[in-house]
Amino acid sequence: MGTLEQLLVSPLSAAALIPGKTLPVGGIALVQLALVTTIVLLWFDIPLRGPVSVLLLAAALFIFAGLSFGLLISTISKTQQEAFLVMFLFLLPAIVLSGFLYPVETMPWVFQQLTLANPLRHFPEVVRAIFLKGSGVQELWTQLSALTVIALAGVAFATRRFARTT
Repeated sequence: MGTLEQLLVSPLSAAALIPGKTLPVGGIALVQLALVTTIVLLWFDIPLRGPVSVLLLAAALFIFAGLSFGLLISTISKTQQEAFLVMFLFLLPAIVLSGFLYPVETMPWVFQQLTLANPLRHFPEVVRAIFLKGSGVQELWTQLSALTVIALAGVAFATRRFARTT
């Protein structure tokens, strides 16, 4: 559409451009989290047994990880159509390897190891533990650490790749 080219000729660095592109989307995702959580609590009458702060932390890490993958895909793609295709080719295996359709324990060992780099594996575990068990940070530090590492690695790689392409 030409907007990226306009941003590239501006004096913005990659370190300034990346947060500017991701923070608004992250804010919208947090609003969606609030809406979905409200519906879960009020309409479906599912109790929230754990701390809301841990849910917000996990959601922020998950959103950050997802946005980092989106940024990485946008640095690889040359056109918007190519980005959509790559996103689809990334999203389908991510869903299959999340444990949502098939339990991770029944997957071959290699795929079980691949799921460790998938934020879609860790976030549902955190949400279930917070809502149903009342778990806090102490019980969920493994999943929260994994989400943190995935998010930081993704955004670092995307920023490095973006800086190299500009």
